[in-house]
Amino acid sequence: MSFLSFLLGEKKKSASVAKERLQIILAHERGGQHSAPDYLPALQRELLAVISKYVKINPEDIKVNLEKQDSLEVLEVKIEMPPR
Repeated sequence: MSFLSFLLGEKKKSASVAKERLQIILAHERGGQHSAPDYLPALQRELLAVISKYVKINPEDIKVNLEKQDSLEVLEVKIEMPPR
């Protein structure tokens, strides 16, 4: 990163912003502060908003699920894309 881009700010791509948000959410949940994944509806809405910028999609076509398997938590995102 150059000094000029540091001062003026650099626009991040939506994929990197989404990745950072997911990492923050997962780190927050692993901290044990919440027992139920209350962020899933908001995550689903944000995913729909981002995908809708590029492809017309129904809200019912995105499913977000959090499963606990032994000591792991698995975040599953299923997106049904419309036919071309």
